[in-house]
Amino acid sequence: MRINNANSYFKQVFGTKIYKVGISLNVTCPNRGGTVGSSGCSFCSAGGSGEFSEDKSLSITEQLENGIAGLKRKCGEEVRYIAYFQSFTNTYCAPEYLRKVLEEAMTHTKVVGVSIATRPDCLPDSILNVLQEFVEKYGDDKPRLFVELGLQTSDDKTAEHFNRGYATCVYDEAVIKLHKIGANVITHVIFGLPDETQEIMMRTVRHVCEVGTDGVKFTCLYVLKDTEYGKLWEQGKISVLDMEEYFNLIAEALKILDDNVVVHRLTGDGPKKLLLAPEWTKNKRNVVNYINKRFYL
Repeated sequence: MRINNANSYFKQVFGTKIYKVGISLNVTCPNRGGTVGSSGCSFCSAGGSGEFSEDKSLSITEQLENGIAGLKRKCGEEVRYIAYFQSFTNTYCAPEYLRKVLEEAMTHTKVVGVSIATRPDCLPDSILNVLQEFVEKYGDDKPRLFVELGLQTSDDKTAEHFNRGYATCVYDEAVIKLHKIGANVITHVIFGLPDETQEIMMRTVRHVCEVGTDGVKFTCLYVLKDTEYGKLWEQGKISVLDMEEYFNLIAEALKILDDNVVVHRLTGDGPKKLLLAPEWTKNKRNVVNYINKRFYL
C-alpha cells in the first residue's frame, strides 16, 4: 500500500532526515483556562498531550538543546529538526509571546521549521498576523510553518460528548485562513471515540480531505488515568479498539486520502504511567513491526 508518509515527505523537501523536538510553552487551553470550559476534553490528561515534551520552565533554546542531545544518540549529526510546540494550545497566548518563542526556535542552527499544536478556535487575527509574519520572514520554496489542528472528529455530536468546545465549521474556517497566510495544516483524527461507527470515522477522513488539509495524524483513542474517559472506562461504560480493529480502520482511511495528503502518524501512544487502555499500545516495538509489515512491505 502506497503511503505518502512524513519521513519521505520531509526528506524530499529538506534533503535530509527530519525529527521533531517537543517543546512546552507556558500556555494552557481555553477548555481548561475558562474561556470555553475548565475540565478539558474528556480524553485529555492534565499534561495537555505534552508528556513527551521538554520542561516548560526551561528556555526554548534549552529545550531544543536537551531534545536534540537525546536524539543525536540514535540519529547522528546530519539530521535537522522541527521545533514542535506540543503541549496544550500554543496559540492561546499573547501575540508578542508567540512571536518571541517562534523567533527563538528559528535561531537554532539545526532547526528548519516549527510545528504548532493548537485549536481551530484559537486563531484570532492578532495570532494569524504573527504567523503570517513568520511565513514572510522564513518562507522560501520549503514549508517552514506547520499548524496542527486538534479536530479529532467532524461529527459535532461526538465532539459535544467529549467536550471539544467548538463546531466543525470553525475548523473549516481555520484551514482556509491558515492556507491564506501560507501555513501547512496537519489535522489530528482519533478513531474509536465512543459511539462512532466506521461510517462516521471515514466521514471525518473525507471531510478533512474536502476542506484541504495538507497532512493528517491518526491515533486510536487511548484512555488515561484521571480523565473523564478514564472514569467511564473503569465503570465499563466505554470500550477501546483492539489492534486489528484499529488498523483495519486505518487501511480504509488510507484509501480515502488524496495522494498529496501527508500521513504524519498512523497511531500514537499514551504515556505508560497514565495509560489504562488499550494495552496493545504499550508495546511500541510490536506496533511498529506490525505497521511495517502491513503497510510498508
